[in-house]
Amino acid sequence: MKYTEIMVRYGELSTKGKNRRIFIGQLSKNVKNALEGYPNVKVRGERDRMHLMLNGEDYQGVMERLQPIFGIQSFSPVIRIEKTQELIKETALEMMKEVWTEGQTFKVKSRRSDKDFEWDTNDLNREVGAAIFHGIPGIEVKMVKPDIRLEVEVRQEAAYLSCETIFGAGGLPVGSSGKGMLMLSGGIDSPVAGYLSMKRGVEIEMVHFYSPPYTSEQSLQKAKDLTVKLTPYVGSIQFITVPFSEIQEEIKRSVPSGYWMTVTRRFMLRLTELIRQQRKGLVIINGESLGQVASQTLESMLAINEVTTTPIIRPVVTLDKSEIIQIAEKIDTFELAIQPFEDCCTVFAPPEPKTKPKLEKVIGFENRLDIDGLIQRALEGIMIEEIKVDDQFLNQMTEETDDLL
Repeated sequence: MKYTEIMVRYGELSTKGKNRRIFIGQLSKNVKNALEGYPNVKVRGERDRMHLMLNGEDYQGVMERLQPIFGIQSFSPVIRIEKTQELIKETALEMMKEVWTEGQTFKVKSRRSDKDFEWDTNDLNREVGAAIFHGIPGIEVKMVKPDIRLEVEVRQEAAYLSCETIFGAGGLPVGSSGKGMLMLSGGIDSPVAGYLSMKRGVEIEMVHFYSPPYTSEQSLQKAKDLTVKLTPYVGSIQFITVPFSEIQEEIKRSVPSGYWMTVTRRFMLRLTELIRQQRKGLVIINGESLGQVASQTLESMLAINEVTTTPIIRPVVTLDKSEIIQIAEKIDTFELAIQPFEDCCTVFAPPEPKTKPKLEKVIGFENRLDIDGLIQRALEGIMIEEIKVDDQFLNQMTEETDDLL
């Protein structure tokens, strides 16, 4: 089938009233980023539909890129033709002949936004259906749950025909709700938190704390590969590596072990807050699930959050582990997340962490540390890189190692 374009239907964007233009503009940008490998595709975002002119590009490959983009309710590969009665019937018959197999049923579903067109929707359904019925011996009509539903849409500029509708990811276009800094570990929860935030339109930038030589190079590459898993939803993601070894060494040297994790998380939050300010983010996002570990009790959250007034979004806070794993499997981060490359929180985990830390004690222990100096040196050492859809890190590292052997 020689499709001419893909028609994209919006989801929640249809409820945005006067702000719809902003959301459509953001969605158009995200679609263009996701289709970087298809230079001939032209994207035109209109009020109630988005049109992707294929110009000879592979429609199946383009549709695969559209599938995970938030803000899309559904999309269809379509043939655009002139609005003449005979051409509509001929094209519909040709299309049905290509997709129909013996024993399948069909139905014609029409829409007509051009009220000046000679046929109304009932006429379209009847005339196009009759052309197919008489043109294909043995084909049967079925009005409820047919095998094939051929859609005819007559608009002001042209007529569009399609017999396939693919549901999209829904949600809001990434970036339409502002930017947030995601505290990305190498575990299961934080990538899921990032995915759920993006679904509500938040553009995320990854903040990953790296503690060599206590954490391996593989742990860093694993975090980058987890980021790659989320890039199809937006096209690319900024990855910020924060050196954290000196801070953890000082905490271990100066703070009782029961409070290591509380103080560690407070330093992470301080750094993320400063990075958020530099990068013009609006919120901080993490993968905390209430009660899952010692630093995720309400008492711990209260003690840790005291260092910032920035809103902290916790998309998985009320989910249990099995629910989080289910989403991780859906977005293909689970198998990567469970690979045994420990992050900095795991390496410096205390034997008996406090589940109800006292804020006054935390502040007293932190007074033993050069907080400003430690923070400043960590900020001076951060590295920022762009992670794209086709990037590979762990596999590439393995291949390079094999080449040396």
